[in-house]
Amino acid sequence: MLAAFRAGEDIHATTAGAIYGVGPEAVTKEMRRHAKAINFGLIYGMSAFGLTRSTDLTLAEAENFVKTYFEKFPGIKKYLDGIRRQAASQGYVETLLGRRRYFPALQGKQNVQMKNREEREAINAPIQGTAADIMKIAMLKIPPALEKAGLKAKMLLQVHDELVLECPKDELEKTAEVVKETMANAYPLSIPLSTEARYGRNWGEMKVI
Repeated sequence: MLAAFRAGEDIHATTAGAIYGVGPEAVTKEMRRHAKAINFGLIYGMSAFGLTRSTDLTLAEAENFVKTYFEKFPGIKKYLDGIRRQAASQGYVETLLGRRRYFPALQGKQNVQMKNREEREAINAPIQGTAADIMKIAMLKIPPALEKAGLKAKMLLQVHDELVLECPKDELEKTAEVVKETMANAYPLSIPLSTEARYGRNWGEMKVI
């Protein structure tokens, strides 16, 4: 999976190919959709039953799909199990940059439903928390980078993993170049952080630069 990221491949198509045992050219939209559901679902602690709710798979098919997924990507299972153990033993998990989130219910005597919810959140916290940390670093670096480049663009708001900026039309391409480079290099990782820029006067008119 890391190799797929480094090669700039479609991670969901690569995942589908590995699970179904077919080459990239044989991956169908349905196969990719199933793989995408589990790639995203696992970071929210999704079970096989949860997978049936976001796909057309039966419970038996979903259970087999999850089993095959972990057989093909054992490192992911090891990581998820490690997070569960860490959260239960320490009562907290950390992002890559060391920011903690505490889960007291995992060490207390609260009901099972509460513990299950906190376990799912503990699995998700280091992943989405790290993404949020990196985004904040990028947001701190972008204004001085724009100023250094002599550009007039202003950062307006953040929308999940996207940033919205306003800039003069004649500075559009240069602004996009500076912002993309700054975001891609906000924090060093073992895989590249790919970025994409779009422009338009409103969301409905957005086009890739």
